[in-house]
Amino acid sequence: MKKAKQLLKDIWNDESGQGATEYILLIVVVIAAVAAFKDPIITAIKDKMGDIESQIGSFSGE
Repeated sequence: MKKAKQLLKDIWNDESGQGATEYILLIVVVIAAVAAFKDPIITAIKDKMGDIESQIGSFSGE
């Protein structure tokens, strides 16, 4: 019985997979944030791309 308790205790305290779990949770949070703020992100990117295009056009003399 002591061996079984020690085995369960060792399994409970084993942190070898903890890093991978944290990375997976972080990815899930980032994806959820992007999904929640998709429209403002797309609008901001389009606005910046328009600014860059106008700056490039004025630089090249068009």
